[in-house]
This record gives sequence, C-alpha cells and structure tokens, in this order.
Amino acid sequence: MLRDEIEGGCRRLVGRVREAWGRMTDDDGAIASGRHERLIGRLQQRYGYARAQAEKEVTQWEKRNDYRW
Repeated sequence: MLRDEIEGGCRRLVGRVREAWGRMTDDDGAIASGRHERLIGRLQQRYGYARAQAEKEVTQWEKRNDYRW
C-alpha cells in the first residue's frame, strides 16, 4: 500500500513539473522527481537556463505549489 502511495505521489509530481515546464518529458520528470538539484539540472539542460534562473523558477514553483522536497 505504501509503495502505491509513493508511486502515485511521484506521478502527480511529474505531472505538475510538465504542467509548469512544457519542454520537460515524462523521463525528465521521473529523473527529477523529488530531487531539487536534479530538477534544476534538467531545466538548465532543456531550457538553457543559467543555474540562478533555474533555481529561481524552481523556488517560485515550490512556493506556488506548497511543495517541499
């Protein structure tokens, strides 16, 4: 049961990431799932953001979604 809940939470997170950043793929979301630094790295890779810009966007997204890693 716990495993199903965790997997469901990960799928919801991937969906929210894709909703916020359309260029992200399901694989990107899965790799970044639950990992702040990995999400920042994927944004840098997909969008060509500088690290500061990626961190700023992730921080703003976290606040809007009341999400904590």
